Amino acid sequence: MLVYLRNADLVAPEPMGLVDILVAGERIAAIQSVTPNHPVTIPTQWPCEVHDLAGATVIPGLVDSHVHLTGGGGESGPETKVPPLQLTQLTSAGVTTVVGLLGTDSVTRGPRELLAATRAMQRLGLTAYMWTGAYPVPTPTITGTVRGDVTLVEQVIGAGEVAISDHRSSQPTYDEIVRLAAECHVGGLLAKKAGVLHLHLGDGKRGLAFVARALEESELPARVLQPTHCNRNHTLWAEAMTLGAKGVPIDVTAFPPDDDETGLSAADAVTQWLDAGLPAERLTVSSDGGGCIPLFDADGVMQRMDVGSSSTLLAMVRDLVGRGRALSEVVPFVTSNVAKQLRLSQKGELAPGRDADLVVLTAQMKVSAVMARGRWMVRDGESVVRGPFE
Repeated sequence: MLVYLRNADLVAPEPMGLVDILVAGERIAAIQSVTPNHPVTIPTQWPCEVHDLAGATVIPGLVDSHVHLTGGGGESGPETKVPPLQLTQLTSAGVTTVVGLLGTDSVTRGPRELLAATRAMQRLGLTAYMWTGAYPVPTPTITGTVRGDVTLVEQVIGAGEVAISDHRSSQPTYDEIVRLAAECHVGGLLAKKAGVLHLHLGDGKRGLAFVARALEESELPARVLQPTHCNRNHTLWAEAMTLGAKGVPIDVTAFPPDDDETGLSAADAVTQWLDAGLPAERLTVSSDGGGCIPLFDADGVMQRMDVGSSSTLLAMVRDLVGRGRALSEVVPFVTSNVAKQLRLSQKGELAPGRDADLVVLTAQMKVSAVMARGRWMVRDGESVVRGPFE
């Protein structure tokens, strides 16, 4: 089946203007600039689905690199474990590529369970990868080593979210973190993958000291160490911007609106980054979807919790566009920047030969339709593909 999308205002993420997009199977076959009301001729022997988008904006499918597919939480007892995510929680938010991970709880959850959830999302139509490991060091693995997981398990692209500067971490030493990063790096070389160590940052006073030290003392490329949640407080964000200028890829979290009172919203972080003239391609935004977003007191007792959602990614995009940023300037933080950092060569951009992952937006920049690997997942704002338990 061919799918022919007419009159799309394409942000690929560079602005392309009004185009026609031809999808063949899971890939984009062609993109052609057009004028309004142009004729379309398709050989009748070719089965083809034609849709006139009437000038609607089309962007690449979102790449969410930090999602708790098996659920996060549990930090105030087993009743506070977040349930596993369902397919439509991702597709309705415009996410077509997801990277799953584990967090605090690596006792009742594990990387094999996460691998099964990752494979399930792949079978349901998304593109899905995972970080091996979890908060603690030594970190749990599938094969027995991080290097083995990255090298031998197709879906594993690195390790994470390994916790530092957080009372919930295993209080790892600098040497342990550097060795873990080296395991990711060498595994990535052997498997031709990103080989990234995805580091959870808490509010601890050590902040990003381990990452700064690794830049000075180790031979590891800066790209191997990717700290996340870097916008959780202003001190941490200032450190992150300094390291970003030195080549470290920085990830910020699109926290729910009520959960960024001690730090910066993702939109504020992006604005400060761009205003400082830092390389835009070095910054990414993820959602912490399915993760527990807790508030602890001074004794480490959880007072309340929220749950992350991939829907905050497009909310951030709308926020920034509302502030006067061009859509083409904002979209890369949740598409092409992520794909490039994680070396997902088919993702993050819309071009001939790339995967047919795209989002059609309404005039209010909300999800109208989502296509993942050439298959419609959302049409007219409604999910048309659901998981077996939805």
